[in-house]
Amino acid sequence: MAIILNNKISLTTFSDYKPDRLAQSTLVFRPVSISLIRRRRKFIVRGGASDTEATKGKPVESEKVSGSSINQLLGIKGAAKETNIWKVRLQLTKPVTWPPLVCGVAVGVAASGNFQWSVEDVAKSIVCMIMSGPCLTGYCQTLNDWYDRDIDAINEPYRPIPSGIISENQVIGQIWFLLIGGLGLARLLDVWAGHGVPVVFYLALGGSLVSYLYSAPPFKLKKNGWIGNSAMGVSYISLPWWAGQALFGTLKADIIILTLLYSLAGMGAAIVNDFKSIEGDTALGLQSIPVAFGIDTAKWICVGAIDVTQITVVGYLLGTGKPYHALALLGLLVPQVIFQFLYILKDPIKYDVLYQASAQPFLVMGLLVTALAVNGH
Repeated sequence: MAIILNNKISLTTFSDYKPDRLAQSTLVFRPVSISLIRRRRKFIVRGGASDTEATKGKPVESEKVSGSSINQLLGIKGAAKETNIWKVRLQLTKPVTWPPLVCGVAVGVAASGNFQWSVEDVAKSIVCMIMSGPCLTGYCQTLNDWYDRDIDAINEPYRPIPSGIISENQVIGQIWFLLIGGLGLARLLDVWAGHGVPVVFYLALGGSLVSYLYSAPPFKLKKNGWIGNSAMGVSYISLPWWAGQALFGTLKADIIILTLLYSLAGMGAAIVNDFKSIEGDTALGLQSIPVAFGIDTAKWICVGAIDVTQITVVGYLLGTGKPYHALALLGLLVPQVIFQFLYILKDPIKYDVLYQASAQPFLVMGLLVTALAVNGH
């Protein structure tokens, strides 16, 4: 992790570059203008142009800079420009990505079969959710933004790091704070649960390592769409489920296999995020699924991974004598397919956020149905 602390950067800024704001930082950033010229689907990066030249003909970017305050707080595209450092810090953690992890913990708790509606068990669950969501997911997202600053300078130049709103030291400090805080809560949960083996801590440590390998060179798992998105699927579905279940029960082989199967759906969901980054990924040579296969093929890979996984789980539930759970899961798949045709298959770049907001709750409810089936309820 020392690699994180030793990196030195020169941040790229656009027309929103303000010397008086950056002067408040303890570091000195050199403004470098970047212009992108699209020629036959190839992107050429040129340095040294003036701010006027770099931003000429780019109304979309200025539109984003004056975007939504809600989007800014949630950490999604179309965010308003914000100078309050605490709002900027929150934006870096992308709170919109927390709910799947928080719900994943709840699913694991339900699958354990040992949860009681007592003050202590509720408190344990909440601490586990804070560990998985704000702390470790926030760490993952901040780390990813740090190592994606060159891509974001192309795709989303208004984001906090490429725009120079937050300093290098502040970003690195946030990364370490969230990582240590998450691992500290994991160890606390092991002590609280009376674990002889600190299983929750090991899961948190493993997830943090995957996050680092996903974003940081020379590994940068996200360079390969299949490997990177599979890692994301495990991180967003399997790990929080395992943490919640291990906190109140034990992890068995069948649960591990089932959750890894569900991670394929998580891989498909991760592809949704790649559509908005096609230009930057192409310019920097990252082989995301949309870059490698094209938008039309990638959107079918995306929905196929999500749907086939859940249909397979329906078959598993039928085979283990859980017909009602299988029927409920199948029913929850129907609205997901409808939203896929309305949004992802129609225009994955325009409707990526809308699809996630509409379809993901049904995917999470399907996870809960599966957990209850495993638990025998």
